[in-house]
Amino acid sequence: MSTIQASPLRQISGFRNFWLSRAVSGLGSAITTVALPVLVFQESRSPLLVSLVAAAGTLPYLAFGLIAGAVADRTDRRTLMIVTDCLSALSLASIPAAWALGILTVTQVVVVAFLSSSLSLFFDAGVYGFVPDIVGKDKLTQANSAIYGAETVVRIAGNAVAGVLIALTSPVGTLALDALSFACSALFIRAVTNVASRPADSGSKRPGFRESVTEGLRFLAGHRTLRTMTVVGTLQSFSGGAIVGQLVVFADRALGIHGSDGRIGLLYMAWSAGGIGGSLLLPRLREHFDAFQLLLGVLPIGALLGLLVVFTTDWRISLVALAAWGTAYLVVLVNTMTYSQEVTPAELQGRVNTTRRMLSSGLGVPLGALVASSITVSVGIRAGMGMAVISIALAAVVVWVVQLRRLLSRVSEA
Repeated sequence: MSTIQASPLRQISGFRNFWLSRAVSGLGSAITTVALPVLVFQESRSPLLVSLVAAAGTLPYLAFGLIAGAVADRTDRRTLMIVTDCLSALSLASIPAAWALGILTVTQVVVVAFLSSSLSLFFDAGVYGFVPDIVGKDKLTQANSAIYGAETVVRIAGNAVAGVLIALTSPVGTLALDALSFACSALFIRAVTNVASRPADSGSKRPGFRESVTEGLRFLAGHRTLRTMTVVGTLQSFSGGAIVGQLVVFADRALGIHGSDGRIGLLYMAWSAGGIGGSLLLPRLREHFDAFQLLLGVLPIGALLGLLVVFTTDWRISLVALAAWGTAYLVVLVNTMTYSQEVTPAELQGRVNTTRRMLSSGLGVPLGALVASSITVSVGIRAGMGMAVISIALAAVVVWVVQLRRLLSRVSEA
């Protein structure tokens, strides 16, 4: 471990291979994010089925979040990730295969979308304990920032080239590329050989599956700071769902940017590009502030940037503010995840972190999109987007209340 701690990330071969696996797979998944809805709409002409494909990306977190964490903590994580990558490749490859045979149906596409998202959940459950094993807990902030920064870059690139690929080939052809990306990811992870990826308790008597799940929940509920940061992460994800879910409507009704206007793409790119800034900024911030102190400043800044976005009528100001807001959003997201990995025992990484992800991605994101859209319909788009600001402001209130209680407690003890 001392050798790992002394080495920069680029010199840790295991991390290089893992980073490459995430970059390659992320590029394929970014293309599929565009191709799947296009394919479903071409085949069915149904907006409802297109929404169902989008929902299939988040439902697995609610359905399998606790199960995935327990599985990851009871198996070899490297093997789990290789297997899920291979199964994802096969499931996506089934779509072009069925299309070539003339038997492709919309039902199959929706099932594959749900299955692929479910497999990604199990993959991520293994990642939470795998990355600390590769780099050590002292380099988690840099490692997570590098991973999320790369994923943000390839997501922007993937979304940008998806339309071109669909025009040149077809939605089905782009899905074949994603299947190939999962296969490449599995090969890169297989090359990570200098890490023990089996959970720390694998040699001892294992508890029952239900008891294993309960153990992870108990740890999360009993750790005060982690519990608070889980609430913050859920509120943050609520705001993300509200922003992304309403951005097209906001552009149309508040900024006068309509469907055929290329500036809509710029708004999405600004939000995603902010994530790159956040990945570069976080390691430097963590050199000066601990994880909880960081939230005390970044969350109020995020709320103020959100207000600027919601109330501006100039698309250029909105563009800059969205990028800055995206930076603050990514800082909170990765900071919270990194802290959880730092304080969670190795044998509980999967259970604790998939529970957090279940609450944020499985509950926060779809709930934010649903609530914001309902407010937009009944009141207006600025009120709908304002729900994102309210959510972040509430998260800021939560952390400041906890901080003030800590200060009062110290004063009373003194």
